[in-house]
Amino acid sequence: MSRRYALAAVGGTLTAVLCPRKPNARELSSLSEALDRLDPPVAPPDGVFLAADGSSHRLSEFKGRGMVVNMWATWCAPCVAEMPSLEMLSKALAPKDVAVLPLSSDRGGAEAVSNWFHAHGIAALPVLLDPKGAIARALQVRGIPTTVIINKSGAMVARLEGAADWGTPEAAALIATLAAG
Repeated sequence: MSRRYALAAVGGTLTAVLCPRKPNARELSSLSEALDRLDPPVAPPDGVFLAADGSSHRLSEFKGRGMVVNMWATWCAPCVAEMPSLEMLSKALAPKDVAVLPLSSDRGGAEAVSNWFHAHGIAALPVLLDPKGAIARALQVRGIPTTVIINKSGAMVARLEGAADWGTPEAAALIATLAAG
């Protein structure tokens, strides 16, 4: 092994030891522990996203409702893994007036997301797009999946970087409580 590759290997090991990564939700005992609570809550940026029909929408249109805004893509393995549980969360929270908004960054547009939803049996989530990453940038998303919880007053109250199991009764109760504020 050349000296350059040996140094790169040592550097990678030191980085992993000295700069530990944030644990993902699956490694923590509960979603409640995994969520980063924002104290005080902050106003979200009013970015534009697209619906499957090409119409433009803003997060501010949902003020008065709770929101679970999830940045994802069909090519992202952790995103794909959590999508069925986001659909379960959407069904559980619909009666509580909390919208689950999965904003896809797929370059293939609505057709790619619609095809993926169809192939994976996802029927209870809307096809929504953030194709240029404007909302993701405004929310300072560092990677996907990232989920932001916005309460009915229109303030961001929590966020999670990484995948989670959103489909449990405990997750639905927690998100309903956070979104109620």
